[in-house]
Amino acid sequence: MTQNEGKKDQIIKKEGRVIEALPNAFFKVILGDGKEILGFLSGKMRMNRITILPGDRVTVEMTPYDEGKGRIVYRLK
Repeated sequence: MTQNEGKKDQIIKKEGRVIEALPNAFFKVILGDGKEILGFLSGKMRMNRITILPGDRVTVEMTPYDEGKGRIVYRLK
């Protein structure tokens, strides 16, 4: 990795739908390709008290290192 490449280059953004709410702001999210992952709320969404319910469409950021987890960064309308 060179100096110009940062962590933002490695982030994968995908859209999905929340299928289940779990304790501690964790959610089961099914992605558009049918894969089911564990999603957790980003800090800004917790600070602004954005409510996520089952059935909501969300944008998830994932790293290429762990494709089973993702950070929920946006709730779509």
